[in-house]
Amino acid sequence: MAVDGERRRPWVWLLGAGAVLVLLGLLFWPGREPGGEGAALGEEPQVEVVLGDGDVETMGIETYVAGVVAGEMLDGWPKAAYAAQAMVARTFALQYLERHGGRRISTDFEEAQAYQPHKVTDLIREAVDATRGRVITYEGEPIHAWFHAYAGGETASAREGLAFEEEEPPYIHSITLEPNPLVPEEYQHWSLSLPLAQVAQALEEAGTPVGSIQEITAEYGPTGRITQVRITSADGRVTTLSGPEFRAALDPERMKSNKVSRFAVDGGQLHIEGTGYGHGVGLSQWDAQAMAREGKTAEEIVQTFYKGVTIERHWR
Repeated sequence: MAVDGERRRPWVWLLGAGAVLVLLGLLFWPGREPGGEGAALGEEPQVEVVLGDGDVETMGIETYVAGVVAGEMLDGWPKAAYAAQAMVARTFALQYLERHGGRRISTDFEEAQAYQPHKVTDLIREAVDATRGRVITYEGEPIHAWFHAYAGGETASAREGLAFEEEEPPYIHSITLEPNPLVPEEYQHWSLSLPLAQVAQALEEAGTPVGSIQEITAEYGPTGRITQVRITSADGRVTTLSGPEFRAALDPERMKSNKVSRFAVDGGQLHIEGTGYGHGVGLSQWDAQAMAREGKTAEEIVQTFYKGVTIERHWR
């Protein structure tokens, strides 16, 4: 869910900043129905979805959301978990489109959200339909609807989990979660060991050459996630990376999260042990599944992970 560069079409520049805001409001905020029924609602927005082969397909945003839920959650999960993910995915998409301008959204999960329409089931369609048009807002604006696979027992602030440099969103908070036996063992406990030369190569390929590594140390945030990595090279140079930058360079599929219990150099190798999968900010999908199985509604799940938010219906 990375943020890519700005994309602007020529006519947008001609309209001017004020007109752009008005246009985006008409496109994506056609009508509001805060938490209930009765307000005038607009039409479902259309989005341009950039597929993996580069083709662009125009569709209603609800069709897109169903494909995202199918891409982001596993088959066989409860309807309430799918419905919570649908509201999160819909909100994420609107915030993404508002931030970048226009109607176009990527299907690259590192840039936006996974999209796998061939995996959409009847239950996913029901969950999306049940939450149709419902958007998560804070003080009338769509939130940063961050989500991840598994929090490792505790979610993180945006600053700790994502190295978010803007003001911390008031609705993002760290919560302690109940032990979750549904989570696969490889997400609950994972480890990797890499030769320092391989770490240096990964960093160089990511655009941060450090040469021969002499020492690596880490700093941690309140929930035990690495927030900063300090690399001392053999020639005395010191390179500092944020925790998320280091994980991205090393391979986020192997270093599954920054919530680690061991981060040490021994015998010319970097040894890392940890728990969780993903950045740890916002909704934890495996914990949302557990909450749904315990009987929580989609709205209750959303409001557990995002403090003080409102769920508003914006189109029919």
